[in-house]
This record gives sequence, structure tokens and C-alpha cells, in this order.
Amino acid sequence: MSFDSKALDAHIALFNKAVTSGDFSAFTASFAPDAVMKFAGVPAGPYLGRDAIASAYAENPPDDTMTVLSHDWDGDRLIARFKWDSGGMGQLSLRWRENLVTQLFIAFDPHPLPQEKEPTGE
Repeated sequence: MSFDSKALDAHIALFNKAVTSGDFSAFTASFAPDAVMKFAGVPAGPYLGRDAIASAYAENPPDDTMTVLSHDWDGDRLIARFKWDSGGMGQLSLRWRENLVTQLFIAFDPHPLPQEKEPTGE
């Protein structure tokens, strides 16, 4: 997918709406069936597959919305710097395939993002 900031905007809007409504179904539906979600700086995951990601959000839903501060395209992934609206900062790394998120890596300051490749589906 070529970079279009609208994809990032849509991802963040879905996340923030899920946090405020408590309904993560539309947000998790935006992930590919084989998506991967990993964190740095918190004891969570990795979550492999849309169902595991949906279960993670159902079991431990976040309670804070986020605002993107900056973003840049790095090869085949988008790197975005964000702030939690109640305090704290971090980075997201996102990849898409056919308008679905295939990878979401989240790092909370001061931890760096994981440096991993796109899954091959093998």
C-alpha cells in the first residue's frame, strides 16, 4: 500500500472511538485475519491473528485516547509518534495489506519500536 495519511487517520479515529465507546469491534475488524500486534514497554502480547487481537482488547481495553504528533513512511511501514491524551508518549509502526492492518507495533517511551519484517504468511 502506498502511504496515504488517511489510512493513519482512520486507524487512530477507529481506536479513539473504540476507547470512548467501549466497543472495539469496528477497530479490530480493520486488522487482517493474520495480523500481528506487539508491544514494547508493557507486558502484553504478542497477539497473532485478528481473533487474538480482538480478545486482547476485550480482556484488557485501553482507557486513553491518542493524538498523532508526527508520522513518516519508512519503506513499507508507517512510523507515527503519538501522545496519550492523559499523558505519556510513544510510537506506532503500522503495515497494511488490502486496506487491512497486518502489523501494529506499539512502543511506549522510552522503549524503541521492534525492528521486524512483514509476515510472509508461511
